[in-house]
Amino acid sequence: MKKEIKSTEVPKAIGPYSQGIEVQNTVYTSGQIHLTKGGILVEGTDEEKVIQVMQNLENILKESDMTFENVVKTTIYITDMGIWNTLNEVYSRYFTQPYPARETVVVKELPKGAVLEMSMIAVR
Repeated sequence: MKKEIKSTEVPKAIGPYSQGIEVQNTVYTSGQIHLTKGGILVEGTDEEKVIQVMQNLENILKESDMTFENVVKTTIYITDMGIWNTLNEVYSRYFTQPYPARETVVVKELPKGAVLEMSMIAVR
């Protein structure tokens, strides 16, 4: 019924969860922070952090033969609204209209000191 999605190009889960789960024609990704596949937190610019998150999510989607064109919903958590403009600029490089539905929520903190976490829902 449900299938685990697991990519060797994405950091291993840092808790008891899957990188993604596919049910019928829908993929639900777990939140991805700006960790490299080796588990190192990207400490560069906000742009580099957003790119790393998008690369992680792209690799999870690829494991189900999906792309960002299949994404219908994203959920984003940030720790500072100062990243907002960069987030939108980089995010728009990966999507075309009609854009996925989305919410962006400011939170106090994220795992491992990350400033950004994003998850997606994609359908065939």
